[in-house]
Amino acid sequence: MASLTAPAIVCAVRAHGEHGAILRALTEEAGLVAGYVRGGRSTRLRPILIAGNLIALELRARTEEQLASATAELLASRAPLLAEPLAAGAIDWVTSVTATILPESQPYPALYSALSGLLDAIGVASSARQWAAALARYELLLLAELGFGLDLDECVVTGANSDLAFVSRKSGGAVSAAAAVGYEDRLLRLPPFLRGADARPSLADVVDGLAITGHFIDRDLLDGRARDLLAVRARLIDRLGRAVA
Repeated sequence: MASLTAPAIVCAVRAHGEHGAILRALTEEAGLVAGYVRGGRSTRLRPILIAGNLIALELRARTEEQLASATAELLASRAPLLAEPLAAGAIDWVTSVTATILPESQPYPALYSALSGLLDAIGVASSARQWAAALARYELLLLAELGFGLDLDECVVTGANSDLAFVSRKSGGAVSAAAAVGYEDRLLRLPPFLRGADARPSLADVVDGLAITGHFIDRDLLDGRARDLLAVRARLIDRLGRAVA
């Protein structure tokens, strides 16, 4: 019997049958895993199977091909954060995109660590400004881990590694301010924090960073699919934009 016991971040829960649920959760060593939770829609388990929660997950299956049976015990709840629209929107988006994009049973320890850190930051921050940059960095890491990393270290036109101010929508490479003259409206503005040059970016800079990661997530990872999922992100970005204004 195949088995797994590990801490896991709840990423998606779907009703299955009259009382059960199919859980998709991210673990550090096994990556994204799925399992059937008997009674997953019960009043006892619903508060545990909330996206963003950290659980003690146990999976058991007779074969690798069979959907495992799952049990879950709560380790840390993010449910109180769902009363705050910005935090709720961020958790909804980041867990949903993780569940949708990652292939199952492939380890992504860096993503697990980054997602854990992001959720912790949302939990302790007094405002969105304190966690929104971590969201943009998580999306940047998601692109890199799946083979679509952006080249933000040097200008794709000149090879220079200074004065980098934009990103090409086509290549995903950085563009210097000098090389961008006359083409600024065709490019995406590159805020310094995405290159690690600003530890405390403004919320306006974070929104610019999310415009970059969102463009490439839509094009390269979702490929125009999952319109409902992108609508979740659009609502989040709209709320962040209103916070900037």
